[in-house]
Amino acid sequence: MNKELLYCIPAGQYGKEGVLSLLAQHPEIRFVSLVGIDLAGNDTDEKIPIEIFMKDYEDFFAGKAVQTDGSSVVFMNIATLNDARVDMVADSTVNWYVDYNDDNVMEENGRPVGTLRIPCFLIHNGKFIDSRSILKNSCEYVARELKKMLLGATVKGMENFPFSEIQDIVFTTGTELEFWVKTPSEKETVQHLSISQRLQEQYWQRMRGNVRTAMEQTIEELDARGLHVEMGHKEVGGIKSKIDDDGHIFDVCEQLELDWLFSTNPLQAADNELEARIVVREVFRRNGLDVSFKAKPIIGVAGSGEHTHVGIAALLKNGKTINLLAPEDMSSDFLSTIGYGFIMGILHNYEATNPFVSSTTDAFNRLKPGFEAPVCIVTSLGHTPEVPSRNRSILMGLIRDIGNPKATRFELRAPNPFTNTYLCVSCLYLTALDGIEYALKSGKSAADLLAELSKKPGEDADYLEKDRAYRCEENVFEDFTDEERDAAFGKPPATVWENVKIMKANPDKVAVLTRGGTLSEKIVDSFLASIVYRWKNELIDRIIPGVEAAVRGYKKLDNDDKIDERRWKSIKAKRVELAKDLDDEKCICTRLKEALEKDDYDTASDLQLEMMKKAQALEKEYRVYALNILD
Repeated sequence: MNKELLYCIPAGQYGKEGVLSLLAQHPEIRFVSLVGIDLAGNDTDEKIPIEIFMKDYEDFFAGKAVQTDGSSVVFMNIATLNDARVDMVADSTVNWYVDYNDDNVMEENGRPVGTLRIPCFLIHNGKFIDSRSILKNSCEYVARELKKMLLGATVKGMENFPFSEIQDIVFTTGTELEFWVKTPSEKETVQHLSISQRLQEQYWQRMRGNVRTAMEQTIEELDARGLHVEMGHKEVGGIKSKIDDDGHIFDVCEQLELDWLFSTNPLQAADNELEARIVVREVFRRNGLDVSFKAKPIIGVAGSGEHTHVGIAALLKNGKTINLLAPEDMSSDFLSTIGYGFIMGILHNYEATNPFVSSTTDAFNRLKPGFEAPVCIVTSLGHTPEVPSRNRSILMGLIRDIGNPKATRFELRAPNPFTNTYLCVSCLYLTALDGIEYALKSGKSAADLLAELSKKPGEDADYLEKDRAYRCEENVFEDFTDEERDAAFGKPPATVWENVKIMKANPDKVAVLTRGGTLSEKIVDSFLASIVYRWKNELIDRIIPGVEAAVRGYKKLDNDDKIDERRWKSIKAKRVELAKDLDDEKCICTRLKEALEKDDYDTASDLQLEMMKKAQALEKEYRVYALNILD
């Protein structure tokens, strides 16, 4: 990190003249980029000469300075080819970051050229359509509605709470970031990675060489941008790197994690995550390392999550902040009445939220039993209020510290680094409001709500569904069979199409998201159309060709043993079933492509699952076959 460089312009710290004066002191900042976020979570990145920004400063905040082509990003059925103009409005309520290009150094002062990245909102035909504006408007709606509910309210178990003194609602939001790093030439086998994971050889181990250097530099750069990193460490995935005769590290393949402070501004929290991904990529690349933020970069090995933490508090007129989720007595109750409503609303309506959290095939590759990634709509509160515990097998868990009520929050474990955090968090707070409204209007005590949340399948409930369980303190993966798990918590979707189909089958839950108008029906339809489009075309253009290429790579090897011949015969039959058409029968890959081209998504979804299951089984079978042949 270069201490002479400017990395961040904090929100609210400078007015127009202050910003312009600051930029004049840093001539290395040569460009401005307005950062808008489409519905897929992609960020715009253009290079506007700094002179234009300084000359037309006010126009950037009025949407008069910059327009973009909305049909080229993900706003399906909204910004179309014949109606593509989108205006960009700079946001002055969040931090602005400077992105430096180390490959482009100014001759005058030896500093790298910088681009000032200013988050913005996107307007199409007079309406905000971008992910950032949806999050902003959703939180404002939830705050407004919740204040109305609580004004003058009498809530069981919260009789002493000064609801009439509430000035504002505060949304505590934060994310974590897991990712894989490797040297570009590294091609480690899944077997070695899987064994290392089972033996727990990597988690919390010491970083070495260029990985350590990159992590330390990343932490320094993120701190300079105001993210205040709390920890950087190794995660569960990876193998031990090697050292050559000159002491240089090579064959790196490791999984890492970064954690930084939460924010009371959800927009800032989501912006921070985007900035962290950019910094991580650039710093690790500078150290000769590739970075992957894919949810499941290597099938059969731990994937990368991005656990999302959400909480809610009240800012009183006297300046005091009180956590609305925490009970008055932390040792006798898990949550307040509002806290129980918060988690019940999220769980009850999660079928509508799920597509915004897990929207790609890569996301579903991670959501498998056995890898600490959630598959069921269920929460964990802890075994007793006195002894907080962590159940890592559930969807959304309660995080609490008896000695610090302000830390009470929930952690959603399903997101991955490419989940659109802006939309995910919007959905969480919108559905939480629905549950809080039920809790308040029902007149139930915290104990009554706990009993409903802890119900068994088949037991009646006023808000939650009768045939489902919503709380589990056991290991969801190991203490249930697949059939028992599906019966208790509902059968989870396994593909993008199944996720969309389940959402559409629950219009009442979708209505919870759209009733405030901040996440409109048009936006929901656009988002669903975009993820189905991506699912379809990624299968046709990437996933199916990848399976076909793998199948073609399984060649018959020289051998003179009957067992090898039998094994090859079995492999050959499976290769044909997967990837070769016959006169009287088409292979799975062909049938899947045809179903997708006909928009027969029910059949395509089933065939996708069959293809992936059989492709993985074939890979294992071929490995056994090849290992048995001695040269």
